[in-house]
Amino acid sequence: MLWGCFAVGETSALHKIDGIVREDNCVDILKRHLKTSVRKLKLSRKWVFQMDNDPKHTSKVVAKWLKDNKVKVLEWPSQSPDINPIESLLAELKRRVRERRPTNLTQFTPALSGEMGQNSSNLLWEACGRLLETFDPS
Repeated sequence: MLWGCFAVGETSALHKIDGIVREDNCVDILKRHLKTSVRKLKLSRKWVFQMDNDPKHTSKVVAKWLKDNKVKVLEWPSQSPDINPIESLLAELKRRVRERRPTNLTQFTPALSGEMGQNSSNLLWEACGRLLETFDPS
């Protein structure tokens, strides 16, 4: 699994997460990567964290860690991947990496890093544009 985040115009680093993510290691992932990503993205104190409503993300232990660390979380409807910006970003990233045709992990990792790093603002614009194209408010 990969963990990453983004803000207007820039993406954070992607972090490979080994094994199955459960609520206990979900907190460890946040501890290791959330604040570092916030600093990298140069966000002010008024940032808001958005995640899906997967049970491990909404568990009591994760909610407590977020509250204890004063992380403001955006309320988000459950079962809504079609309007989740990170899902659009990941779909666009997957499309771009697939175009590079990596055939093994050694080729895949640089392709992924390259698309996330050097092209992050274009990647975000294309992903958000596709999100708007697919949005049906009815």
